[in-house]
Amino acid sequence: MSTKIKEKLEKIQKLLERLSTESAKGIVIIVEGPNDEKALRELCINGEILSAKTLKSFIHVISEIEERGHKEVILLMDFDRRGREWTKRLMHNLEGMRIKANVLFWNGLLNLAGREIKDIEGLASYMKTLEKKSGLEDSKV
Repeated sequence: MSTKIKEKLEKIQKLLERLSTESAKGIVIIVEGPNDEKALRELCINGEILSAKTLKSFIHVISEIEERGHKEVILLMDFDRRGREWTKRLMHNLEGMRIKANVLFWNGLLNLAGREIKDIEGLASYMKTLEKKSGLEDSKV
C-alpha cells in the first residue's frame, strides 16, 4: 500500500467533503455537462448543480446565474483547454457582476489529480481507482 496514494486519496476526500458542505449551504456548482453532474452526485454532492452544456451558450450560463440571484458560485469545469478557458471567462464575467466565482475546489482538484484526469466526470472512477490502489476499496467515499 502506497502512503503517497493514500495521502492523495485523503486530500481529495477532504476537498470533496468541503465541497459538499458548501453546496449544502446553497452555493450552486457550475459544471460543463450532465455527466459531470452525475459524477458529483455519485460522490455525494447533493446541492444544486448547474450544467453549462444544457444551457447551450456561455451567455445563457451567465444569465441563469444572475436571474437566480446567486452571490457566489463554485466553478468546476474540466481540466482541458476548453475547461480552463470557460473557467477564466466565467470568473471574469461573474466578478464583473459582483458574483464571487469560487475556483478553490477546481484548483485543488487540478493540483491533486489534474494530470491523471481530464474532466470532472472521471472523478468518481478515479476515486475508486485510488481506493483500490491504497487498499481502502471497502470504504465509502
